[in-house]
Amino acid sequence: MPAFDLPLPELERHRPPLDEPADFDAFWAETLHRAHQREPLVSVRPVETGLRLVRTWDVTFRGFAGDPVRAWFSRPAGAREPLPAVVEYVGYGRGRGFPHERLTWVNAGHAHLLMDNRGQGDQYGDGGATPDPWATARGGPGPAARGLLAPADYHYRRLVTDAVRAVTAVRALPGVDPAHTVAVGNSQGGGLALAVAGLVPDLAAALVTAPFLCGVRRALELTDTGPYGEIAGYLCVHRGSEEAAYRTLSYVEGVSFARRARAPVHFGTGLRDTVCPPSGVYAAFNRYGELSGGARAHREIHPYPFNGHEGGGGEHVRRQLGWLAARLAERGATRAARPDPADMAVMADMGDAADVVDPAG
Repeated sequence: MPAFDLPLPELERHRPPLDEPADFDAFWAETLHRAHQREPLVSVRPVETGLRLVRTWDVTFRGFAGDPVRAWFSRPAGAREPLPAVVEYVGYGRGRGFPHERLTWVNAGHAHLLMDNRGQGDQYGDGGATPDPWATARGGPGPAARGLLAPADYHYRRLVTDAVRAVTAVRALPGVDPAHTVAVGNSQGGGLALAVAGLVPDLAAALVTAPFLCGVRRALELTDTGPYGEIAGYLCVHRGSEEAAYRTLSYVEGVSFARRARAPVHFGTGLRDTVCPPSGVYAAFNRYGELSGGARAHREIHPYPFNGHEGGGGEHVRRQLGWLAARLAERGATRAARPDPADMAVMADMGDAADVVDPAG
């Protein structure tokens, strides 16, 4: 697929008109206030993965409306000190899969929480374990169109709330330095990481690649590729619902979250990406931190002119690792763990502390 969006010089200046409801902040303040009324952790139980250099726990935390959300939590085996925590969000249609599938951040020496996607996990990867009990409102069958006609019913209200609560949950776990929590994701996961950056004011950093739900109106004009194609497919049947749909989507618009973010941020995008068009990525990047004023010194983006939704692949991850290490060092975070191969059997102290039974009874 040749480049189909704006040329790079125009992308670098791209600041489309805002599509932001007047009560955006009130909507999210009320949503998160309700979620934060409950203690985050339900259970944290060690699991055997067959990996000798990593310890992993099966975590259940309370997300939107107190619903149980599953996650994998991992630390380098043998690490004793509290570590910076990377909270990772996965892509559209995926679940958390298996712990051994996502080892980059724990092998870089960080604690790592991988959040499951509620009501997803059936399209790609190795499945999920979190149902969405609220997926009954009017809308299409795919997550992008579930509850599309009302902001309060929309799937992404619930999923973004889960993503914020994942940060609260990881900060409550043993072995984590809560002052140095990082949000990471690609595609839908990138959109969630961006939303978290806009909703969690004390996040240490965000790494956002090919984020979904950025520049939504333009994306729906440019591409029929899913997930945007699912929204278009719903509207092609339910003619006359466009105004309600666009209103709902304005409450999860990534550009609005980006404007409120404070954390240093690292973006990536493929300029031939027809899934999450680069104009939306640049729209978010160009407005990132403009309301908070605190993030623009460490705001960078890497475009990949000949890549699509896969972006920069391993090259981009290499850049992410170096960038995050520098940001955490600037903040004085504990140095990433370097486990001793001869000490793989330790951490019994954390094993006991982490075997949490429902703290609310």
